[in-house]
Formats: sequence, structure tokens, C-alpha cells
Amino acid sequence: KAVTYAKNQKPYMENYLLDGRCSISNNIAENIARPYAVGRKNFLFHDTVKSARASSIIYSLVETAKLNDLNIYAYLETVLLYMPDYKNEPEGIEELMPWSDMIQQRCWIKSKS
Repeated sequence: KAVTYAKNQKPYMENYLLDGRCSISNNIAENIARPYAVGRKNFLFHDTVKSARASSIIYSLVETAKLNDLNIYAYLETVLLYMPDYKNEPEGIEELMPWSDMIQQRCWIKSKS
């Protein structure tokens, strides 16, 4: 049964060969998902929808900072510091995006040479 299953799956398993950009492993996806898997027991303490929503926002900000090579602490500090200033001016929120010049100057992790 196992050999038959493997033979039947061969076309699907070789599918990544059709595009050179595809990786043979999913290690990158696994590493990105790891913080959520580790923290899932902590999610049991979300006793309200508001607390779960707040946690998801923080996770999103942290992962966004990681993907943009930003210092996570500096990014969170900057966003939380300046966010109240944009409450009545939502168009200015663009300055807090990870690709903005202000955030890049304040929070970018300089590459190690």
C-alpha cells in the first residue's frame, strides 16, 4: 500500500521541479509559524474577543517588523508612541509603515559586515 501510494503521489511531489523558485522544503513556512505554535497555550488566556484581537495585532506587527529587517522593540516602541498622533489624521499613518523613511531610519537593523 505504501509503495502504491508513493507511486501515485510522484507527479505531485515532482511539481516543484516545474518552477526553479520553488523550494523542496517548507522550512521557511515552518519557522514563520513556530511562534504561533509555541504561544498557542497562551491563547487559552484570551477570555474576550478584544484580548484575542489585541494579541493578533501585536503578532502581526512583530512579524511585519521581522520581514522588513527592523528592530522589533524599536518598531513597536515607535508605532505605539506615534499612533495616538494619527487618531484624527489617518492619512498620516503611512509614516508608521515599515517601508517608510522614518521607520527605516529609526528601526532598521544594520547588516553585520
